[in-house]
Amino acid sequence: MGGEPLPIGRRVAYWRSRRRMSQQVFADRLGKSKSWVDKVERGARALDKVSTIADVAAVLRIDRAVLLGPGACPAGQHSTTPGVGRIRAALSTYEMDAGRREAPSSDRLARDVGYAWSTYQHARYARLTEALPDLLLAAQRSHAHRPEAGRVSLVDAYRVTASLLLKLGEDDLAWLAADRAMTVAAGDPVLVAAAAVHLGQVLRATGRAGSAVPVMRAAAYRISLDGDPPAHLALCGTLLVQAALAAARTGDGRAVAGRFSEAAELAARLGDGSDHCRTAFGPAAVVSARMVAAVELGDVGAAATWHRRAVDGDGWRWLPVEHRAAHLVDAARGRLLADDPAGAGRLLVAADRVAPGEVRCRPAARDLLERVARNPDAPATLLPLATALDGSGA
Repeated sequence: MGGEPLPIGRRVAYWRSRRRMSQQVFADRLGKSKSWVDKVERGARALDKVSTIADVAAVLRIDRAVLLGPGACPAGQHSTTPGVGRIRAALSTYEMDAGRREAPSSDRLARDVGYAWSTYQHARYARLTEALPDLLLAAQRSHAHRPEAGRVSLVDAYRVTASLLLKLGEDDLAWLAADRAMTVAAGDPVLVAAAAVHLGQVLRATGRAGSAVPVMRAAAYRISLDGDPPAHLALCGTLLVQAALAAARTGDGRAVAGRFSEAAELAARLGDGSDHCRTAFGPAAVVSARMVAAVELGDVGAAATWHRRAVDGDGWRWLPVEHRAAHLVDAARGRLLADDPAGAGRLLVAADRVAPGEVRCRPAARDLLERVARNPDAPATLLPLATALDGSGA
């Protein structure tokens, strides 16, 4: 691949051939059509969405920088968060001898896990990165001492770990945390459903959106709604939302509409203002997710409409800080797709005001900010933020 830099489509074709995949096999793994792959490789279709590039790189098992070519900076390269190595080490620890070390009390561990979730929902990612290794070790030790009493806290610790690692762009490590949560949860329908939410997020992040759709649907339909337990409604609805978002990633608009219709019905029964099983599920969360799906489908008009409905709705204030800031970042992605860098810049500034960690710690958000800031039509209000991040090396 020497000489002049190859167009991204040619790079896709080159690495697909190196991986000994036909266009059809590659398309199936990516959740796209063979025609889509052929157009990308010929340069007839642009490959300019960050999420799609990430999916392609994941299927080809290469870094995004290799796919993008010389001069490209992969998201994780400039945003590696100190402390992730300690989380990896904690996830690699196994408590084989329950009697060797004292375990924390169940009440204390539950409080610590609750604090970790609160820290995550306020987008204080650097603080959570530092706290998680010790929390994971304590939760694993507690489960080794008291398997049943320590089960819920360990699953929740793995869940919040997976959520944080996805934010930090550590997708493979997030997969390990989500898989651990599923393993420990086995046999308990509610815990399995809660862990499956994060499994769905990981599948989408690692280019396996096509696999995520049936997995999320199956998990949702396994939750019994007899008597309408709020936690069951919230988990079922959240899993249906995950199925809809995965379907959007594959371009299946019909499946998106179907899953959102089911999720909206459950959300209406539950209402806003609750956070059952750390889902924040309700009508506002469904409307916000509809906007994200519209962006994934490339429907910028629908994305703008759903965004307005989300931020103008009564339920907006009930969403966690992290959720609101993430919504604004995704809305900015939609405005950039609509060739509105000024609107995208304003949304990124708004997201930074709501939760600085969501913009400053997330590689995907930083990449988006860099793209917007390079545009001559970017708003002047974005430049101080872009300059600060460029100089921070964060």
